Amino acid sequence: MRYVAVLLLLALGVCRPVLAQVPLPFPKPADPQKPGTQTPAKVDPPQKPGGATPATPADPAPTAATLGLPIFPSAEFIASYDAGRGQRYYLFGTNNSFTQIVDYYKGVLKQRGELVYDEPPIHMFEVGRFREETMAFQPGITVKDYAWAGSLGYLNPKRGAEPARFKTIIQIVPAPAGAPK
Repeated sequence: MRYVAVLLLLALGVCRPVLAQVPLPFPKPADPQKPGTQTPAKVDPPQKPGGATPATPADPAPTAATLGLPIFPSAEFIASYDAGRGQRYYLFGTNNSFTQIVDYYKGVLKQRGELVYDEPPIHMFEVGRFREETMAFQPGITVKDYAWAGSLGYLNPKRGAEPARFKTIIQIVPAPAGAPK
């Protein structure tokens, strides 16, 4: 019995410092620096899923000529993202219906494309061959219905801008510079 009591006291003595530690909260952006810590030299911009970084607000809206692919006439440029491997992808929003946009691209590209999802509807048009060694994404145009099932639409990232939401989003992925057409 005495042996068990000694082991119990020994175990409590060893574990006590661990049990007494209080976890510290994660630092918040507004927290002042603690003495002895250094500030990082460079802060990278926030990353999008897949490592894509958004374009700076000063980037001009691309044209059909610069992309090498058609842009729906009333579509509004939202943003472009670095896809890696020398590619960017470009997002455009419109309040035209999903079917109008798909029909437009069927006529302009002279191909049917493929409905890849029924719910929510997503239609893809492949316009170039994917080369794994030089591309992150296959060149093409993807149309997604953001007004599906009563949704309010894709929120316009420009505060106070009209429209406040877009019913349909168009993603354009041109071939990287120097890639064969």
